[in-house]
Amino acid sequence: MQIPDCVVRPRGPWAVAPQSRGRLFNEPQSPTRTDFQRDRDRIIHSTAFRRLKHKTQVFVAHEGDHYRTRLTHTIEVSQIARSLARSLALDEDLAEALALAHDLGHTPFGHTGEDALDEVMRPYGGFDHNAQSLRIVTRLERRYADFDGLNLAWETLEGLVKHNGPLLGTDGQPTERYRARGIPMAILEYQAQQDLELTTFASAEAQAAAIADDIAYNAHDIDDGLRAGLFELKDLEQVPLAGELLADIAARHPGLDRSRTTHELMRRVITRLVEDVIAEGTTAFTSGRYLSSDDVRHAGRALMAFSERVGAADKGIKGFLYPNMYRHERVMRVRAHAAEVVKRLFHGLFADITLMPAEWCEGLEQAGEDKRARRVADYIAGMTDTFALNEHRRLFGSAPELR
Repeated sequence: MQIPDCVVRPRGPWAVAPQSRGRLFNEPQSPTRTDFQRDRDRIIHSTAFRRLKHKTQVFVAHEGDHYRTRLTHTIEVSQIARSLARSLALDEDLAEALALAHDLGHTPFGHTGEDALDEVMRPYGGFDHNAQSLRIVTRLERRYADFDGLNLAWETLEGLVKHNGPLLGTDGQPTERYRARGIPMAILEYQAQQDLELTTFASAEAQAAAIADDIAYNAHDIDDGLRAGLFELKDLEQVPLAGELLADIAARHPGLDRSRTTHELMRRVITRLVEDVIAEGTTAFTSGRYLSSDDVRHAGRALMAFSERVGAADKGIKGFLYPNMYRHERVMRVRAHAAEVVKRLFHGLFADITLMPAEWCEGLEQAGEDKRARRVADYIAGMTDTFALNEHRRLFGSAPELR
């Protein structure tokens, strides 16, 4: 079926074509939406997406209503990814779908929950949130009569798995990220069904979603850290880019109050980083070397990237946030309690799987330890922060105050 012109936006030759290579399970094409618009809609309506509302980034929900959750972060990432895609003549719908799906596999309690779940799952293959995102959209969502998962397009799955770069080198060995522990089993299992070409980079649209995630983190973690009182605006004066922007704000708006200064800083950080990526992408895509999306995949590097100068500033911002926010004593105290919640939930449910809802116990009666552990991990990874604490109270009679 021909895709209606009204749903196809102008794109460069380096963009992904609006009609997918296909889905694992064949479906009739939509008469009103491109394949990637359809994927975006399926992601938005998924159970895993709705749960992002009550999954935290760095702080837990008890800290207040104004800190980012996984959902608000995801919305910010999707807005930036759309802007990048629109400016560089990419498929905006694919970039948006990937931005909306990139955090579906995260556990409760941010990276703390992931680290804790990975620790208890080490004997059973470990836990990786990217692999869990793939597992959710290909197996765990149960919404359709004809298949498990969301049956997303090949390009969407490829981008979900490879948005941070190739998983395998040209020699067939895992790249640096997976060298020590190997490719997660969930990815290898799906790869056996549908080849996601793990030795190449992903599309420019997937790269746009990945760097949009980076941009959003830099801005909103500064905002949340200031809001929490973990550091002050004056502490940012020597931080690359942030210090330069603060000086300009002070010169243009003498005596501006703290709240407006913070918002102005966030706006300018995002703008500077986005404009830099657009400039770098424009240079790459107008060079004449990338005449198809496959040329992008085989470029040997990510084309959606910061310039050398802004890349150094990005590292400087992260270098400031790591000790002053992610490893701040207040955050670490909460992290320790949150990690203990996840570990106790895993050990308690693994010891007695009948403590999980009946549908989660199906087929486990004679299952080996690996399968039982993975099912428990799936159950815990899908929990919101609030639900995890309530489950802890149900099983153990109490739950820590995560403050």
